[in-house]
Amino acid sequence: MITRIEVFVEGIVQGVGFRYFTKKVAKELGVKGYVKNLPDGRVFIVAEGEENQLEKFLSNIRRGPPLAIVKKIHVEKKPATGEFEDFVIAY
Repeated sequence: MITRIEVFVEGIVQGVGFRYFTKKVAKELGVKGYVKNLPDGRVFIVAEGEENQLEKFLSNIRRGPPLAIVKKIHVEKKPATGEFEDFVIAY
């Protein structure tokens, strides 16, 4: 069953390649959605995929790319909308 998660990531997650890392992981796992920087320094992710795909995705997000320091993530599960065809970086 396809699930949707909305994720807020806090820490040193802007200017360290976090969005590109997120997009790469999503593509590798077949997750669809988007990632974007927020004005307050957090990163926001909307992702849709199978439960096992999203678990692997979140495991990678918690680690982040080498220069990132992920201090906290907040995840909300919601019903999938099926609106995404790919995973992109939003601006």
